Amino acid sequence: MPLKTIYLLLCIIGAAVPYSQFLPWLHEYGFHGRFFIQQLFANRISAFFGMDVLVSAVVLIVFMRTESRRLDVKSRWLPVAALCLVGVSMALPLFLYLREEALERPKAQSPG
Repeated sequence: MPLKTIYLLLCIIGAAVPYSQFLPWLHEYGFHGRFFIQQLFANRISAFFGMDVLVSAVVLIVFMRTESRRLDVKSRWLPVAALCLVGVSMALPLFLYLREEALERPKAQSPG
C-alpha cells in the first residue's frame, strides 16, 4: 500500500476516533468551554494527556511551517484547520499526506 494511502487512512481514523468521544460529550453538555477545560484537567493523568497534546500541537505547527516552505507544500492551510477542528491525530497524517504529494512533484529544472 502506498505511503500516501496509509497517511490518508490515518487521517480519517485520526478524525473519527477523537470525535467518537467528543460528539457524545458535546451532545450531553453542549458548547460549555469552561466545563470542557475543567473536565480536561480533572486529574493529573488527564492533565498529562492534555498537556502532551498541546505541546505536540505546537511542535507540529513548527514542523508544518518549516516543511511547507522547504517543499512548497500545497494547501498548507488544511492541516492547520484540521489541527484546530480535530487535533494532532488528524493534522499530522494530513500534513504528511500533503508532504508526500510535494515530494512526488517533479522539481523545476534550473537553467544552465
